[in-house]
Amino acid sequence: MHVRELSIAGVFEFTPRTFEDSRGLFAAPFQGDVFEEAVGHPLRLAQTNHSVSSRGVIRGVHFAETPPGQAKYVYCPRGSMLDVVVDIRVGSPTFGQWDSVLLDAREYRALYVPEGIGHAFVALEDDTAMSYLCSTGYNPGREHGITPLDESLRLPWPMDIEPILSEKDTKAPTLAEAQAAGLLPTYDACVAHYRSL
Repeated sequence: MHVRELSIAGVFEFTPRTFEDSRGLFAAPFQGDVFEEAVGHPLRLAQTNHSVSSRGVIRGVHFAETPPGQAKYVYCPRGSMLDVVVDIRVGSPTFGQWDSVLLDAREYRALYVPEGIGHAFVALEDDTAMSYLCSTGYNPGREHGITPLDESLRLPWPMDIEPILSEKDTKAPTLAEAQAAGLLPTYDACVAHYRSL
């Protein structure tokens, strides 16, 4: 498995080997030993999620209050998507910056999104599925979002796709508004949490 850390510290891309023959294909998108060696701690698994989206659906930018936050290990078992991470940790050297990875059902690339990082994606084709391994369960009182159309972020949504958003994501604040409201995690709190894992 090939591992690469993105431009935002702590976010990792994992690309497994795929094995094809006359029967079909096999891949292992998550491998615990490789993950632990790259990230420095095992992935605590509390919940798995699965979503299916039509072309143009944008989900996010979502995050949970940290600590404890919610780390996610995500991959695309069907279709294709552009997955985007945003550093929303106030005080981080890369605060307000983003990076992106193409996830699809051809290479089964996966992305680890640590606690305190905003996460979003856009489905690039109909019937695109996303699988999430989550470190904590869903806690609606601690879940927040930033609008994925925040002009100050300039996220890399494809120009040829008309974005489809939920009402919640449409009404979400901008990064600046979320910061002013005290919704964003701090870099120091996130780093302290990472060290405790």
